[in-house]
Amino acid sequence: MDTATTRGTPTVQPVGAPKATPSPSLFGRTTPPPPEPRVDPEVHTPPPSTTETPEDATPDVDPEESPQKRARAVDPGIKIMPLDYMKCEVKDLGILISGLLNELVRINDPLPFKNDQLTRFHSRAPPGISIQDYLNRLIVHATLYPPILLSMVYYIDRLCVLYPTFNISSLTVHRFLISSATVAAKGLSDSFWTNNTYARVGGISVKELALLELEFLQRMDWKIIPQAQVLDDYYRSLVDRTPGYRLEGSQTPDR
Repeated sequence: MDTATTRGTPTVQPVGAPKATPSPSLFGRTTPPPPEPRVDPEVHTPPPSTTETPEDATPDVDPEESPQKRARAVDPGIKIMPLDYMKCEVKDLGILISGLLNELVRINDPLPFKNDQLTRFHSRAPPGISIQDYLNRLIVHATLYPPILLSMVYYIDRLCVLYPTFNISSLTVHRFLISSATVAAKGLSDSFWTNNTYARVGGISVKELALLELEFLQRMDWKIIPQAQVLDDYYRSLVDRTPGYRLEGSQTPDR
């Protein structure tokens, strides 16, 4: 395999989970039984069993009234994500990102297209592989780590601001992914592959990847390394917007 130098990926200090506030203690009152007459000065008869009245019974604690119990209740259909994106499984991150990309494609594909909007990232026709499958292929075979994946999401916003002609559609998303993955890996990681490997994994020629990479860097004004806090913000935003996912320690919103 073709490899290059080894540098490390940026780290982010984990954010501590908020401490749960213990619920207040709830105690009921019971009325003591009346004293029994003594049969013998030295022997006491056991008190008869008494039945508590509704007024005397200890009230049941409603689980909904207890913040602590409510915080512990976890919907089995919810995937709990770590607070630190460096501890996030890349497979889960791929699902979050592909969900965002699919939504952008659904929004942008119906928009009318003009010839002057053609960019180097446009394909002649949508590729036959889905966005999620293509992204998973890049994650596995190009060894994409969380900082690289989150930087690719950051690039979408930056590129759309600096290059108004560009948007994410079924014609641009695949070339954007392989271009941004190549650029992010080289910019953020000390260990990355050669263009031969990225081109083979992405399904394009080495020459085409080189042109896409140069176009990408120029459109980004060569500023490709986001701050760690920016990546953390994008990570939390991805988790918050995706149904079935939430950060550990956060409350499930009331429906």
